[in-house]
Amino acid sequence: MSQNTTAAQPRTVSTVDRGKLDIKALVLLAVLLAAGFILNFTVGRAISAISGGMISPEFIISAFCLTILVVRPNLLQALIIGLVSAAVIQITTTLPGADFVAEGVAAVLMALIVNAGMKTPAKSVIPIVGTFVTTFVSGFIFMLIRMALMQFDMAIAAAMLPVVALTAVFNAVLVGALYLPIKKALKLAD
Repeated sequence: MSQNTTAAQPRTVSTVDRGKLDIKALVLLAVLLAAGFILNFTVGRAISAISGGMISPEFIISAFCLTILVVRPNLLQALIIGLVSAAVIQITTTLPGADFVAEGVAAVLMALIVNAGMKTPAKSVIPIVGTFVTTFVSGFIFMLIRMALMQFDMAIAAAMLPVVALTAVFNAVLVGALYLPIKKALKLAD
């Protein structure tokens, strides 16, 4: 009788079907958006107050970036994720409506980065780089819309650009720290 000496490989089971915006993916988005919404009201406001407004974490952006990293949606699905996220942000925004443009574009951009980057050797930095770029672009679009409403007052850019950049760094670090544990908890393969 021969013995099989080959070690059993751990089985990776996907609890979220990548590339599909199905019920599981929508539940993941809902859970992450709910957490992001609560964090915006609590931790986000505290960080903003402590930093004198220089960092204004937008946990909703982090939530949709994580969802896009896990689900790997197509561009239309990413747009839907962005628009749903923008609808949630409407409760706390200082400029109603602007987030629909900012988050819609940003979510599509994140999907482009993720879907292209996760197939490369640089995939380990995609959560951080993608989230930084996505958050920065979202904030920049939001800033441009605010500036357009104020006849392109450059003081707005001077005040908002540092906040946008620091928030992008904060979100990138947050998503970079959360992606691997979420990926492991959901038992996702690369």
